[in-house]
Amino acid sequence: MTIRTFTKPLLYFMLVGISLLFLMPVYVMIVTSLKPLDQVTLTEMWKLPATLDFSSYSVAFTKLAPNLLNSFYLVIPATLLSALLGSMNGYILSKWKFKGADTVFTLILFGMFIPYQSILIPMIQFLREIGLYNTIAGLVFVHVVYGIPITTLMFRNFYASIPDEMIESAKIDGAGFIRIFRYIMIPLSITGFVVVAIWQFTNIWNEFLFAVTITTSSQQPIMVALQNLSGSQIVQWNVQMAGALLAALPTLLVYIFLGKFFVKGLLAGSVKG
Repeated sequence: MTIRTFTKPLLYFMLVGISLLFLMPVYVMIVTSLKPLDQVTLTEMWKLPATLDFSSYSVAFTKLAPNLLNSFYLVIPATLLSALLGSMNGYILSKWKFKGADTVFTLILFGMFIPYQSILIPMIQFLREIGLYNTIAGLVFVHVVYGIPITTLMFRNFYASIPDEMIESAKIDGAGFIRIFRYIMIPLSITGFVVVAIWQFTNIWNEFLFAVTITTSSQQPIMVALQNLSGSQIVQWNVQMAGALLAALPTLLVYIFLGKFFVKGLLAGSVKG
């Protein structure tokens, strides 16, 4: 009997225990969402529902449906545009070096560390001036701009692993900037696009501060509408939990179906050569 014989089961036991601890809030959300309102109490929050009641899901979906569409109208173009711009920036800064490229890259990265709260007032004033305040297009614009630093960093690291000889060969054959990007870099960076898309989709979908300050009423995405489900007098916790699960479902599905590509893409740009 070796130490490894004892440590491996203990390690699995600890991992299972930590996983169960992490999933406890999810369990409470699911159980509460399946209960009628009269069974939702603090003392019985851990108990399974006596009878399954799916009416909270229909109520939550009816109230959140318009805002759910707003979130899709926001997150799809914002994710695609920020990924495309970030890939072009990463391509230029990694393969088309110019004087001051490292300084430009550092300045772009500086945008990652600017707190949202510090630019809210000038940002809202700017959006009013250009007519994008209280619009989905305004939210798309803000998330694209704020997403450029992180997407640039991801793509620059990814493109650094592509041999420079490939780019030089394409230049000798007469290919220019756009042609190399279109026919060489994009096909080689599909996993990079998946990583960036998952990252941006999750961040934009779950973002609350910009959504609640830039948009009002009918233009608000689902995360703001979810907060408004609480009501003013009585909080319908079963509807709240059902709404939270519906709001989280798109990001969960993204990670379930694309999670392996996310890990593969992160590792793809970790080593140059």
